[in-house]
Amino acid sequence: MPEQITIHISAPESVTGGESTMDVFKLGDKILALLEMVFGFWNNQVSLVFAMLGQSPVSFKGGGPWGVIESIEPIFVAVGSSLVVLFFVIGFCSESIDIREEMRFEVILRLLIRVGLAEWFVANNVTIMKAFFTSIGNLVNLLSAGSYTELVIDSTQADVIKDLGFGESLIMLILAALLAIIIIICGFFMIYTVYFRFLRLLIIVPMGSIAFSTMGGNRTVNHTVTAYCKYFLSVTFEAVTMALAIIVCNAFINAGLPSFTGSYSDWAQTLIYLCEMTFTIALTVGSVKGAQTLTSKAFGL
Repeated sequence: MPEQITIHISAPESVTGGESTMDVFKLGDKILALLEMVFGFWNNQVSLVFAMLGQSPVSFKGGGPWGVIESIEPIFVAVGSSLVVLFFVIGFCSESIDIREEMRFEVILRLLIRVGLAEWFVANNVTIMKAFFTSIGNLVNLLSAGSYTELVIDSTQADVIKDLGFGESLIMLILAALLAIIIIICGFFMIYTVYFRFLRLLIIVPMGSIAFSTMGGNRTVNHTVTAYCKYFLSVTFEAVTMALAIIVCNAFINAGLPSFTGSYSDWAQTLIYLCEMTFTIALTVGSVKGAQTLTSKAFGL
């Protein structure tokens, strides 16, 4: 009998091996993993920003910086109280020699009222500022609790990225790497902006005693307290503007693709989606950076 020849079917193995080889060149999963990592980083940074914006400078960094301010505040209060008397004397002398205005009882009473108000504000300016800090922090906490949505990649775009070919996925990987670098830089820059706001608040708090002392003077010096209050309000309300900017920009990102991309191919739409996301994140940081200017213009400060 002729010897029976057994043929081993190896074609499926080669096909399977070929499919495995092709899977190596599909970078969709790696792209999605990179995007999920940087989106998680961005969401953590945003959560940290909201947590800090909701804090009062009194409790910032465990209260250590505020303790330093409280220790030097009595020095500024003493200087401010002395300046109140000095400005009162200057104002009284200028009113006395002004031939256009008689030194009536009403004028003297007005000067004394200004001196009393100036002394009260000099002694209690920190208490007043604490009330503003607490109110603004509560407002930011309400905004972050009710309106903030985390940044996530759209499921449709995720499916498109998974099914990309090697050439398209390579382009997408380069873009995703650039997006990751931009998000990391923007995240740290946003944290820097929030820290810098706290630094400005802590610096201007003790200066309030000197600014409020000018209330005891005449028109030539008492405009100083108005300028100080405007700057203080703009820096304090800056936290609300920052929170609103982050919330609105995140809504832009999560809204999906622009309407004009309807006729584009799937991978082109995903490319535009990532580019728009990069632009919006940069816009978020720009809005946070310019929050004080925007606040000042909104309130006419």
